[in-house]
Amino acid sequence: MFGDGKMPKHTLSRFTMADLFANDPPQTPRTEILREDAPLADRLRPTSLDEVIGQDHLTGPDGAIGRMVAAGRLSSMILWGPPGTGKTTIARLLADSVGMRFESVSAVFSGVADLKKAFAAADKAAEAGQRTLLFVDEIHRFNRAQQDGFLPFVERGTVTLVGATTENPSFALNAALLSRAQVLILQRLDRKALGHLLGRAEELEGPLPLTAEARDALIASADGDGRFLLNQAETLYNAKIEEQLDPAALGKFLQRRVAVYDKDREGHYNLISALHKAVRGSDVQASLYYLARMLTAGEEPRFLARRLVRMAVEDIGMADPQALVQCMAAKDAYEFLGSPEGELALVQACTYLATAPKSNAVYKAQKASYKSAKETGSLMPPQNILNAPTKLMKDIGYGSGYSYDHDAEDGFSGHNYWPEEMEPQRYYEPVERGFEREVTKRLEYWDKLRRERE
Repeated sequence: MFGDGKMPKHTLSRFTMADLFANDPPQTPRTEILREDAPLADRLRPTSLDEVIGQDHLTGPDGAIGRMVAAGRLSSMILWGPPGTGKTTIARLLADSVGMRFESVSAVFSGVADLKKAFAAADKAAEAGQRTLLFVDEIHRFNRAQQDGFLPFVERGTVTLVGATTENPSFALNAALLSRAQVLILQRLDRKALGHLLGRAEELEGPLPLTAEARDALIASADGDGRFLLNQAETLYNAKIEEQLDPAALGKFLQRRVAVYDKDREGHYNLISALHKAVRGSDVQASLYYLARMLTAGEEPRFLARRLVRMAVEDIGMADPQALVQCMAAKDAYEFLGSPEGELALVQACTYLATAPKSNAVYKAQKASYKSAKETGSLMPPQNILNAPTKLMKDIGYGSGYSYDHDAEDGFSGHNYWPEEMEPQRYYEPVERGFEREVTKRLEYWDKLRRERE
């Protein structure tokens, strides 16, 4: 509780670590509010929503948050975005913007008892006419039953829920909770926003000991994370480096941010989707980039080998039958060599697939033939092509009239192999690319012979 339940702006200084920061200097100098030894990120914390950078599509006058604040009424929401993009900061500022009491829990450190305590405090505040904004950090870490526990309090207005997550809400949150909250997507900070953020730090602390090229490299190393960028800048300031660092010296001094990549979460599926589509689109350079992104982030190479095999049969198929052979050879080479040497075989297979002629004719034929098989049930093949291993089966006509194709002069009997109750179908339609041009000529030849036999 903050006295009358409202959170004055100066109390923002009590929190530790900001995600995003100001466009313009505030009216009250930050150094008068915070300790001089407070973290740099804390000293650059915005004090109002219009100071938050990089999320104008939400916080601007025409954004969802901007409109809610202008109306003085918030609805429950899920803030979804990468680390260091402002989720926590925006939630804290929202409560102050509309005069709500701010309550915060973290799904990492909180359990059922903490939630019950927060809801009880919100109920008590509601009796006094004070609305509560309940901020739940890492909300995706609560299990389904715990997420259901929010529903009655959200429905009756005890709390306005603001959840923060780095995971895709479609996978991480249950449908009942999503139906009661608006999902707002925060964007990773681009180079311009990160440059502006670093400029604010330099206004406060002085120029960084970096060449222009090294400054660009520092911004690139943040990978869209404003918090990480400020932490790196603070490390440089604390080191009190006298000479300017170039990119090579900066790289030795600082660690580059590890790319965000959860092998069982959305980042995994986004990158494998991008790789598959780049291969399908015959963009070998983009294909190699996404393959490298996954390998350098620690993806299991055997998973990538399996996916390359799938691409070979789905998107290339008979246009270049060697594509599958290349992928299986790459898999065997990786199993023989291991990492990192064996990863080169995967790169070669990826390069082969991306540069190969493309055809999904086999893939389409599979889907069409499966559909027919399900629809036609248990139709018997024609008797002339049935095996007759017993006398009884021969007596009732199994195998009667079958012509052995190799006995024909051209190696082709022209038999009808379809069930009598079913018209012949055409599932496989080769394209005029790669080896399938030759396959088309073969099919046309056999069709011609078949018509002649008829």
